[in-house]
Amino acid sequence: MVLKTNMTTNSLQINQGHQDIVTCNSQQTSLQIAQEQLYSLLVEIVQTSPPEEVLQEFKRLLINFIDLNNEDQVAGNYGISIVNNEQEFKHTVKRCCYIIINNWESKRNYKHIQELLKLLASYQFWGNRTNPKLNLYKIWLENFVNSNDYEELKSFNYKYEKPAYNQPSNGHWVNRYTSYLLVAQSFDANRPKEQQEAAKKLSKQMKNKFKFELAMYIARSQSAASHSTRYKNPSILGDEVLRLIKMIVVKKGVFSYENIANIFIKQTKQQNLQTFKESILKYLFYTAEKQELIATVKQQLADKLSSWRTEYNEEIINNNLLLRICNRLIDGLTTENGQEPSPLFILLLSQGNPLNLVIVLLKIILACKNARSHLEVRIAHLINYYEKYPEDECKWFINFLEIFNITFAIYAENVEYNLIKMREDKPSRPSQLNLDAYRIFSQLKANSYR
Repeated sequence: MVLKTNMTTNSLQINQGHQDIVTCNSQQTSLQIAQEQLYSLLVEIVQTSPPEEVLQEFKRLLINFIDLNNEDQVAGNYGISIVNNEQEFKHTVKRCCYIIINNWESKRNYKHIQELLKLLASYQFWGNRTNPKLNLYKIWLENFVNSNDYEELKSFNYKYEKPAYNQPSNGHWVNRYTSYLLVAQSFDANRPKEQQEAAKKLSKQMKNKFKFELAMYIARSQSAASHSTRYKNPSILGDEVLRLIKMIVVKKGVFSYENIANIFIKQTKQQNLQTFKESILKYLFYTAEKQELIATVKQQLADKLSSWRTEYNEEIINNNLLLRICNRLIDGLTTENGQEPSPLFILLLSQGNPLNLVIVLLKIILACKNARSHLEVRIAHLINYYEKYPEDECKWFINFLEIFNITFAIYAENVEYNLIKMREDKPSRPSQLNLDAYRIFSQLKANSYR
């Protein structure tokens, strides 16, 4: 009898637990349906209505209800009031913002993007003692405006405000490298798909803008006649950037980095993974001076590769293995855990020339273009790590970012740079190239700048 009672009790507990799960799942499903209805409504409005009306509807759905005194209205099925926890609240507001931003950005409606962000920031966050639920929504909205999510939204102001890349501003030094942070957002599966899409488009536009301004600066700065209409230098390196660019593009023709990369890929096409691990290190460092620092870096990378995926050592190299081994090298040279710089990154920048590291990274990408996104995400991770430091304390890292920016802009697929000798000068040493005797010429190969 006791056994039967216990069984009955256990059965009731199991049934109650099952009902709780069903109720929870039902509530979650209802929330998702309501959210999708809200998103669909915003998509329809932003595609068919003037921006002023879109802003009014956004305010009605996501902000105005907080000031209502009628509890029944607050509990309605439209608007942000469908959400019952802060995590979902933040996600819903963020996705709504990116739905509007994506549509307006495609129409170059940058002014109203700024108005949208001001609308959130200008809300008055005083409490309402008579309605605890409304007070909670106020707190959540205030937390959102003070969060990193809102800071990320503010990146989309750049088209309207057009800040000078190399000019001091009230913002953080990290703002100069927003394009890399946006790349990381675009590959973050935990973010709304609209945010990933918006981040990808804006990052590309910012990179194109930098490439265009760099090309125009180079063209104008070497002509005395165009001094009055001179383009601003988009880097913070000053006029020394011209000499740096000459150093980067001096290797052209048969011995260009692109040609060497193509030869390397052709020569190693039939190698197995074990042999390829040795070949790629020779390719990356064959022109480097045989100094102790480079030897140390090469050996440490060799140690990392030798123990990596040994079960595939006898397989012939293919695109998948090439990408994975290049990503592995990038990790070793930048950050291996996405949270702090790798020992090799610190070693190379503290004791060596940043250009040496940048050229090695460039060689990796020229051998495997698909690794470019992984590299840029890793650069974003490094920026996130160093952003807690004042600009004066990490100038060496900022210098690396500037050289990285310029180098990869020069080797972009839609800009071509050439070094032309303008006069015969004898170098101070036979092996030394007199860069002052050369001029840089840039040519835009695609009309993709917006």
